[in-house]
Amino acid sequence: MITVLIVDDQPLQRLGFRMLLESNPDTEVLGEAQNGADAVRRAAELHPDVILMDVRMPGMDGIEATRRIVESGGRSHILMLTTFDLDEYVHAALRAGASGFLLKDAHPEELLAGIRAVAGGDAVIAPALTRRLLDAFAHHLGGGAARPAPDPRLDTLTDREREILVAIGNGWTNGEIAERLVLAESTVKNHVGRVLAKIGARDRVQAVIIAYDLGLTRPH
Repeated sequence: MITVLIVDDQPLQRLGFRMLLESNPDTEVLGEAQNGADAVRRAAELHPDVILMDVRMPGMDGIEATRRIVESGGRSHILMLTTFDLDEYVHAALRAGASGFLLKDAHPEELLAGIRAVAGGDAVIAPALTRRLLDAFAHHLGGGAARPAPDPRLDTLTDREREILVAIGNGWTNGEIAERLVLAESTVKNHVGRVLAKIGARDRVQAVIIAYDLGLTRPH
């Protein structure tokens, strides 16, 4: 059972999410919050597996709430909900520690699949959308020449693991990495897990951002 906290300033929106999740056998709604400050408090009380977090709310917005929840060491994975597919706040939300984002008008099955994905520690942004998102925000990421920046995290990686991180930064799936590097997909999965642990990334989305920050890859 995946436990969920719903955060949105619109009561009807919260009701819609609750009805969907309560009709699904593998999700349970632990509670609701109507703004960022309420979300931080409720997350500390309830420790949900997943937090559905609206980006734009009065007072403390979803980005600041996400940052505070992540910095507190909470185990919850945060799935941001936005009205626009390239909302100006999405980049900041991912930097704050969100595991990805979906549109508020996403198909119910897409939302449920996203919740399952982040609950399992994965990201919900498809590789192609990850590339599109990062291309759009290249100016935030310093899209200059792709030269590895001096960083102690890189020193912990083997040559193969660095290669895997570059591939993740390019938005490749495990299958694409396996094909291009001539590796078994299970081997790639193990490499990816070690890379995420060594660089301190919560999921693949965070790993993509780190790869850009370190100059290992750049927008295409």
